[in-house]
Amino acid sequence: MTTDTVTDVFEQHRPVLLGVAYRVLGRVADAEDVVQDAWLRWSGGDRSGVREPRGYLVRVTTRLAIDRLRRIKARGETYVGPWLPEPYVTDFGETVPDAAERAVLADSVSLAVLVVMESLSPLERAVFVLREAFGYPYADIAAMLDREEPAVRQLAGRARRHVEERRPRYEVDPAQRRDLTERFLAAAAGGDLEALLELLAPDVSLIGDSGGKSRAPLRVLHGADKVGRFLLGAARKGVPDFSCRLLETNGGPALLALSGGRPDSVFQLDVAEGRIRTVYIIRNPDKLRSLAAA
Repeated sequence: MTTDTVTDVFEQHRPVLLGVAYRVLGRVADAEDVVQDAWLRWSGGDRSGVREPRGYLVRVTTRLAIDRLRRIKARGETYVGPWLPEPYVTDFGETVPDAAERAVLADSVSLAVLVVMESLSPLERAVFVLREAFGYPYADIAAMLDREEPAVRQLAGRARRHVEERRPRYEVDPAQRRDLTERFLAAAAGGDLEALLELLAPDVSLIGDSGGKSRAPLRVLHGADKVGRFLLGAARKGVPDFSCRLLETNGGPALLALSGGRPDSVFQLDVAEGRIRTVYIIRNPDKLRSLAAA
């Protein structure tokens, strides 16, 4: 391959590699570092025996992501307050024409599923991502991870059961979710508690991630009245030079709140049966850096 061809092949597969790395890690910056390491191995290594560049690159990226996740877990760092994955801008565009495949990819990167996946071992998580999100055969996953196929099937089954037992059990029309997100913004910004309560399920939860570096609840809030009053109280305090816009993160509509043009927080909603079941708020500034150019 020429230098240009080497670069073109890698760039062709970069979105997939980033998608794999992010799902394994739940952290955008770490995923980008892993993909960069994969590029260095691809561009500087011996490619003479590589017949399927995509499979080779996914294997390298997955192994690098597993190693990084193991190091992160080994550090055993204490996180202040609830932890949520770093927001990940998702725009599958025309690269995923099939609606069913699009739904699978969106679900596998949702905040709710990624939170559950945090309790998987790095190997279980990688197997789950490769099988459930990207549909790789067990034999291919076994080859990628240098494991026997029966062991991979066992890992996949254990991970799937764990996720299914803990994930939210509801589906929603994307258009309805977007509509509720827009109505949520209007009610909160307008200080309309009655309108907000109409949108919230009685048992709604609010999960705020600040990492102790900005203002957000250090415990999960439960119940429509408590969540509604917290949101209106936060809206009344306001954000200097506030603006807000809609974008897609983690497979669904999200509100990006800006202060002076810089990311201040991200709001995303889980919806079921026409009501908001969970409000996610990410305010840790370290997790918002990747949205500066979004």
